[in-house]
Amino acid sequence: MNAMKERMHTGELYLPGDAEIMKEQTKCLDRLYDFNHTRPTEFAKREAMLKEMLAEIGENCYIEPPFHANFGGAHVHFGKNVYANFNLTCVDDTHIYVGDYTMFGPNVTLATAGHPILPELREKAYQYNAPIRIGKNCWIGAGVIILPGITVGDNTVIGAGSVVTKDLPSNVVAVGNPCKILREINDHDKEYYFKNRKIELRVVE
Repeated sequence: MNAMKERMHTGELYLPGDAEIMKEQTKCLDRLYDFNHTRPTEFAKREAMLKEMLAEIGENCYIEPPFHANFGGAHVHFGKNVYANFNLTCVDDTHIYVGDYTMFGPNVTLATAGHPILPELREKAYQYNAPIRIGKNCWIGAGVIILPGITVGDNTVIGAGSVVTKDLPSNVVAVGNPCKILREINDHDKEYYFKNRKIELRVVE
Protein backbone atom coordinates (compact mmCIF):
# COMPACT_ATOMS: atom_id res chain seq x y z
CA MET A 1 0.00 0.00 0.00
CA ASN A 2 1.05 3.56 -0.66
CA ALA A 3 2.94 4.80 2.43
CA MET A 4 1.20 8.19 2.40
CA LYS A 5 -2.20 6.51 2.16
CA GLU A 6 -1.41 4.32 5.19
CA ARG A 7 -0.75 7.45 7.25
CA MET A 8 -4.35 8.57 6.75
CA HIS A 9 -5.41 6.05 9.39
CA THR A 10 -2.50 6.15 11.84
CA GLY A 11 -2.74 9.73 13.11
CA GLU A 12 0.63 10.58 11.54
CA LEU A 13 1.24 13.65 9.40
CA TYR A 14 0.71 13.03 5.69
CA LEU A 15 0.09 14.89 2.44
CA PRO A 16 -3.55 14.57 1.26
CA GLY A 17 -2.55 15.80 -2.19
CA ASP A 18 -0.73 12.51 -2.88
CA ALA A 19 -1.64 11.36 -6.41
CA GLU A 20 -2.95 7.93 -5.39
CA ILE A 21 -5.05 9.36 -2.56
CA MET A 22 -6.56 11.98 -4.84
CA LYS A 23 -7.35 9.43 -7.54
CA GLU A 24 -9.31 7.29 -5.07
CA GLN A 25 -10.95 10.34 -3.50
CA THR A 26 -12.17 11.64 -6.86
CA LYS A 27 -13.90 8.33 -7.65
CA CYS A 28 -15.68 8.48 -4.30
CA LEU A 29 -16.73 12.08 -4.88
CA ASP A 30 -18.19 11.19 -8.29
CA ARG A 31 -20.46 8.62 -6.62
CA LEU A 32 -21.42 11.15 -3.94
CA TYR A 33 -22.35 13.64 -6.68
CA ASP A 34 -24.66 11.07 -8.23
CA PHE A 35 -26.28 10.33 -4.85
CA ASN A 36 -26.94 14.01 -4.22
CA HIS A 37 -28.66 14.32 -7.60
CA THR A 38 -31.18 11.54 -7.05
CA ARG A 39 -34.86 12.43 -6.89
CA PRO A 40 -36.91 12.18 -3.67
CA THR A 41 -38.95 9.39 -5.29
CA GLU A 42 -35.81 7.30 -5.89
CA PHE A 43 -35.66 5.93 -2.36
CA ALA A 44 -34.59 2.42 -3.40
CA LYS A 45 -31.83 3.85 -5.59
CA ARG A 46 -30.52 5.99 -2.73
CA GLU A 47 -30.52 3.00 -0.40
CA ALA A 48 -28.57 0.89 -2.90
CA MET A 49 -26.06 3.67 -3.51
CA LEU A 50 -25.38 4.15 0.21
CA LYS A 51 -24.61 0.44 0.57
CA GLU A 52 -22.03 0.88 -2.17
CA MET A 53 -20.64 4.22 -0.94
CA LEU A 54 -20.24 3.67 2.80
CA ALA A 55 -17.69 1.40 4.45
CA GLU A 56 -20.55 -0.24 6.39
CA ILE A 57 -24.25 0.47 6.67
CA GLY A 58 -26.94 -1.44 8.52
CA GLU A 59 -30.61 -1.86 7.67
CA ASN A 60 -33.12 1.00 7.65
CA CYS A 61 -30.57 3.82 7.47
CA TYR A 62 -31.39 7.08 5.73
CA ILE A 63 -29.32 10.11 4.75
CA GLU A 64 -31.24 13.11 3.44
CA PRO A 65 -29.38 14.72 0.52
CA PRO A 66 -27.34 16.78 0.23
CA PHE A 67 -24.73 14.66 1.97
CA HIS A 68 -21.14 15.93 2.05
CA ALA A 69 -18.11 13.73 2.67
CA ASN A 70 -14.42 14.09 1.82
CA PHE A 71 -14.26 10.48 0.70
CA GLY A 72 -17.91 10.10 -0.24
CA GLY A 73 -18.59 8.05 2.88
CA ALA A 74 -15.93 5.44 2.10
CA HIS A 75 -14.65 5.60 5.69
CA VAL A 76 -18.08 5.95 7.34
CA HIS A 77 -19.50 3.03 9.33
CA PHE A 78 -23.23 3.14 10.20
CA GLY A 79 -25.09 0.66 12.36
CA LYS A 80 -28.79 0.04 11.74
CA ASN A 81 -31.62 2.60 11.85
CA VAL A 82 -29.31 5.63 11.61
CA TYR A 83 -30.98 8.81 10.37
CA ALA A 84 -29.25 11.95 9.09
CA ASN A 85 -31.07 15.14 8.12
CA PHE A 86 -29.95 17.66 5.45
CA ASN A 87 -26.28 18.61 5.08
CA LEU A 88 -24.56 15.95 7.16
CA THR A 89 -20.86 16.66 6.58
CA CYS A 90 -18.45 13.80 7.22
CA VAL A 91 -14.83 14.83 6.89
CA ASP A 92 -14.10 11.13 6.53
CA ASP A 93 -10.39 11.20 5.76
CA THR A 94 -10.26 8.43 8.35
CA HIS A 95 -12.96 6.32 9.98
CA ILE A 96 -16.23 7.54 11.51
CA TYR A 97 -18.26 4.99 13.49
CA VAL A 98 -21.95 5.56 14.29
CA GLY A 99 -24.04 3.18 16.42
CA ASP A 100 -27.57 1.87 15.87
CA TYR A 101 -30.56 4.26 16.15
CA THR A 102 -28.45 7.42 16.27
CA MET A 103 -30.03 10.54 14.76
CA PHE A 104 -28.38 13.63 13.26
CA GLY A 105 -30.15 16.97 12.94
CA PRO A 106 -29.46 19.20 9.93
CA ASN A 107 -26.03 20.74 9.32
CA VAL A 108 -24.00 18.43 11.57
CA THR A 109 -20.25 18.19 10.92
CA LEU A 110 -18.12 15.18 11.90
CA ALA A 111 -14.51 16.23 11.25
CA THR A 112 -11.74 13.63 11.52
CA ALA A 113 -9.09 15.82 9.86
CA GLY A 114 -6.81 18.41 11.42
CA HIS A 115 -3.84 20.53 10.42
CA PRO A 116 -0.71 21.32 12.45
CA ILE A 117 -0.45 24.54 14.43
CA LEU A 118 3.06 25.13 13.06
CA PRO A 119 2.69 27.44 10.03
CA GLU A 120 5.60 25.90 8.13
CA LEU A 121 3.86 22.52 8.13
CA ARG A 122 0.56 24.02 6.98
CA GLU A 123 2.36 25.76 4.11
CA LYS A 124 3.34 22.31 2.89
CA ALA A 125 -0.31 21.16 3.30
CA TYR A 126 0.34 18.51 5.95
CA GLN A 127 -2.68 16.95 7.62
CA TYR A 128 -3.45 14.36 10.30
CA ASN A 129 -6.62 12.41 11.04
CA ALA A 130 -8.19 10.89 14.15
CA PRO A 131 -11.30 8.67 14.12
CA ILE A 132 -14.68 9.66 15.55
CA ARG A 133 -16.83 7.16 17.44
CA ILE A 134 -20.49 7.85 18.25
CA GLY A 135 -22.46 5.33 20.30
CA LYS A 136 -25.92 3.84 19.93
CA ASN A 137 -29.16 5.78 20.20
CA CYS A 138 -27.58 9.24 20.34
CA TRP A 139 -29.28 12.42 19.22
CA ILE A 140 -26.90 14.94 17.68
CA GLY A 141 -28.71 18.28 17.41
CA ALA A 142 -28.73 20.72 14.50
CA GLY A 143 -25.44 22.41 13.70
CA VAL A 144 -23.30 20.30 16.06
CA ILE A 145 -19.57 20.06 15.24
CA ILE A 146 -17.63 17.03 16.48
CA LEU A 147 -13.84 17.35 16.28
CA PRO A 148 -11.13 14.76 15.45
CA GLY A 149 -10.63 11.84 17.82
CA ILE A 150 -13.86 12.32 19.81
CA THR A 151 -15.84 9.45 21.34
CA VAL A 152 -19.50 9.92 22.33
CA GLY A 153 -21.14 7.32 24.56
CA ASP A 154 -24.49 5.55 24.05
CA ASN A 155 -27.81 7.39 24.47
CA THR A 156 -26.19 10.81 24.75
CA VAL A 157 -27.96 13.95 23.50
CA ILE A 158 -25.86 16.86 22.18
CA GLY A 159 -27.67 20.21 22.02
CA ALA A 160 -27.95 22.22 18.83
CA GLY A 161 -24.92 24.32 17.88
CA SER A 162 -22.53 22.57 20.27
CA VAL A 163 -18.84 22.16 19.45
CA VAL A 164 -17.59 18.87 20.90
CA THR A 165 -13.91 19.16 21.82
CA LYS A 166 -13.71 16.40 24.46
CA ASP A 167 -15.13 12.88 24.83
CA LEU A 168 -18.65 12.56 26.22
CA PRO A 169 -19.85 9.61 28.33
CA SER A 170 -23.07 7.64 27.89
CA ASN A 171 -26.49 8.77 29.13
CA VAL A 172 -25.93 12.52 29.38
CA VAL A 173 -27.28 15.75 27.87
CA ALA A 174 -24.40 17.99 26.78
CA VAL A 175 -24.48 21.48 25.27
CA GLY A 176 -22.37 24.52 24.44
CA ASN A 177 -19.14 25.71 22.90
CA PRO A 178 -17.05 24.05 24.10
CA CYS A 179 -19.60 21.31 24.74
CA LYS A 180 -20.02 20.41 28.42
CA ILE A 181 -22.23 17.95 30.28
CA LEU A 182 -25.44 19.66 31.41
CA ARG A 183 -26.93 16.70 33.27
CA GLU A 184 -27.50 12.97 33.22
CA ILE A 185 -30.56 11.47 31.56
CA ASN A 186 -32.87 10.78 34.50
CA ASP A 187 -36.34 9.78 35.74
CA HIS A 188 -37.77 13.15 34.67
CA ASP A 189 -37.03 12.18 31.06
CA LYS A 190 -39.16 9.05 31.49
CA GLU A 191 -42.19 11.27 32.16
CA TYR A 192 -41.61 14.42 30.08
CA TYR A 193 -40.40 14.62 26.49
CA PHE A 194 -40.26 18.43 26.08
CA LYS A 195 -40.53 21.03 28.84
CA ASN A 196 -43.84 20.27 30.64
CA ARG A 197 -45.23 17.98 27.96
CA LYS A 198 -45.91 14.51 29.32
CA ILE A 199 -45.17 11.30 27.44
CA GLU A 200 -48.39 9.46 26.68
CA LEU A 201 -48.09 5.92 27.97
CA ARG A 202 -49.42 4.39 24.77
CA VAL A 203 -46.49 5.91 22.88
CA VAL A 204 -43.87 3.94 24.81
CA GLU A 205 -45.78 0.72 25.48
